Amino acid sequence: MNHDPSAAFHDHDHGACAATALEQAEAICARHGVRLTPVRRRALEILLEEHRALGAYDVLAKLAEDGFGKQPPVAYRALDFLVEHGLAHRIRRLNAFTACTRPGDAHAPVFLICTQCDAVAEAPGVEVRHALDGAAGAIGFTVTRANVEAVGLCPGCGGGA
Repeated sequence: MNHDPSAAFHDHDHGACAATALEQAEAICARHGVRLTPVRRRALEILLEEHRALGAYDVLAKLAEDGFGKQPPVAYRALDFLVEHGLAHRIRRLNAFTACTRPGDAHAPVFLICTQCDAVAEAPGVEVRHALDGAAGAIGFTVTRANVEAVGLCPGCGGGA
């Protein structure tokens, strides 16, 4: 990587960001009556290490280094759990996963993906979702799920500040 994408296109205290996300994850799991098992927690920590999308096999390799097993279902089950409970998102364009920056909040994110370094920023997309719902509604279609992904260059790769 040519630069540090951990700022997800803006400066912040990444250590505090990750710690807060883990605390929120514990609280969300407690509210839902589910467990953030050690492998699920470690998978989330791996996603939080960088603000870029990681493939399941990248997560699996790190889980295996930590002694959680080398079989793909180990990573896929943990990632599916994180997505199901709003702790992570699947970035379809990259066939990868990224930690949610607003776990527990009902939101309509737009994912900004850098084509050079694969950094991913989760931007608020309420207006985009309203426009999509309006366009769909105009022809009698109801959107039940949408995943908005935009590609380009992040500030570190020359996209501007």
